[in-house]
Amino acid sequence: MILSIESSCDDSSIAITEIDTGKVLYHKKISQEAEHSCYGGVVPELASRLHAVALPKILEETKPWFDKLKAVAVTNQPGLGVTLLEGIAMAKTLAVLLNIPLIPVHHLKGHIYSLFIEQPTRFPMLILLISGGHTMVLRVESFERMEILATSMDDSVGESFDKTAKMMGLGYPGGPLIEALAKKGDENRFDLPVPLRNSKLIAFSLSGLKNAVRLVIESLGGADAMSEQDKADLAASFQKAVKLHLLQKSKKIFKADPIKDFAIVGGASANLYIRSAYEKLCKEFGKTLHVAPLEYCSDNAAMIGRYALDAYEREAFIDPNNIDLVSTKKQQAGMML
Repeated sequence: MILSIESSCDDSSIAITEIDTGKVLYHKKISQEAEHSCYGGVVPELASRLHAVALPKILEETKPWFDKLKAVAVTNQPGLGVTLLEGIAMAKTLAVLLNIPLIPVHHLKGHIYSLFIEQPTRFPMLILLISGGHTMVLRVESFERMEILATSMDDSVGESFDKTAKMMGLGYPGGPLIEALAKKGDENRFDLPVPLRNSKLIAFSLSGLKNAVRLVIESLGGADAMSEQDKADLAASFQKAVKLHLLQKSKKIFKADPIKDFAIVGGASANLYIRSAYEKLCKEFGKTLHVAPLEYCSDNAAMIGRYALDAYEREAFIDPNNIDLVSTKKQQAGMML
């Protein structure tokens, strides 16, 4: 079995995955949403302290499997350095004490493999990854080859939802709050700009849309002066603009790439409004849409464990005394993960 650990942001999670069958025998996640909600976003130092408390509590429940562990896997990049360190320290300790291999897992690759939890790997595939920290389209041809076709120039989809919710006084995390509120609103009330609408550039940008939302809020007298219907209409209009932006750029990629399998992964992929839009787009272009189960869209250790299964077969191990924290912020479109 493989024990996997995820601590890249504000979710403490550990899973046990059986190597022969790929079954998730144990999976637990402790969210920090309540603790960060009053700040309107994740406070890194607070998140680190909460991981230091939560991870050992979860690990205690996995001890019955310790004598059957063949490897330990851990998210080592990208993410918040102070929170990654909590999971990495635990993984390194387990690898040394139990004398088992250590598997470093790129967080974004973990999201890709969320599609295959208790399922066989299926490549090649085009993948839209939308999360709190990233927005990108990838062409994934194999375990070894994952190419970034388009990425964000500024705010990610998840970040833009969080910041919009904060400006509207809704709380954190913003994604589910905006989506729920949008169901009660008129998405055509506010004529918000669709980012890069007239640009041939295949990239994503949401900072301008976020600013447009701020101007609407100010025109209505501020968040406190807005009625519930105002907020619902603005949430719906914002969500529509994000959807149109994603679809517009995805269409350009669909026209140029013959791969028939397309997937949406990452925390923001749990948005059913966006999922529905992509179902229609995939039908239009003759592609098959794949999505992860809702419980595995956000950060979780089960997806880290699923990637680790393929890594274990390839003996993609690392010395426990030499695991790097490397950010992907410097990566550009066309580079490899």
